[in-house]
Amino acid sequence: MLASAAVLTLAIAAVPAFIASIVEWVEAFTIVLAVGNVRGWRSPLWGTLAAMGTLGIIVGVFGTPLIIYHDEVNQSFHIVVGILLLLFGMRWLRKAILRFAGIIAIHDEGMIYEREVAELRAAGQANTRWDNIGFWFAYKAVLLEGLEVAFIVIALGSQGGAALQAAILGAAGALVVTIILGAFLHKPLTIVPENFMKFVVGAMLTTFGVFWGAEGLLVHWPLDAASLLFVLAGVCLTSWVAVRVLAQIAPQGARVAARNI
Repeated sequence: MLASAAVLTLAIAAVPAFIASIVEWVEAFTIVLAVGNVRGWRSPLWGTLAAMGTLGIIVGVFGTPLIIYHDEVNQSFHIVVGILLLLFGMRWLRKAILRFAGIIAIHDEGMIYEREVAELRAAGQANTRWDNIGFWFAYKAVLLEGLEVAFIVIALGSQGGAALQAAILGAAGALVVTIILGAFLHKPLTIVPENFMKFVVGAMLTTFGVFWGAEGLLVHWPLDAASLLFVLAGVCLTSWVAVRVLAQIAPQGARVAARNI
């Protein structure tokens, strides 16, 4: 029984971290790919490595205290993490609902790639072997997308050392999958169902936010971690209703215009 609970705790950290991270890494890969194809690969690769190093420091600085002082700040930290996850998850969920309702444009990595390529070509070619534009473009893209990964890893790993390690492994696994797919296809990863995955991530983060925030307020869940499934079902049902309602009330002309943005 204890072994099953431990496995469930690790899965709760690793699986959402993997799904959320692969969405962010795919977006970062699109920009790095555009930089590499237009301006050469040396500088953007160094920019990517520098950004990954920065993210590692961030996770280490903010994640280590969670392990050392976990018992002392358990209740207060649950409230803070619950609120942050709820806000973060609802932001993702809101955008996903609006996309599926046809109110805002569906996320398109191919279109984003073409836009980045046009912007990079307009900047001109590098005159030296070292390309500052290529380096900082890649660094900024990986760092900005990676900051969301770092936050999710730290939040999901707030249950202690094992959970933090599981969340880190989930995020690292997503990075490896993205690199393998990118190296094999050498084009924007439009095969990844980003819009659906963003909905899933938003629903999961919102669920964890409700669950952990309530635990921080000393609410006792009757089924413990298994209660997450019922909270998730409620979030998904509410989101489905929202999509249906918004799709019915949104003006047809506005919907078409939004998709053409």
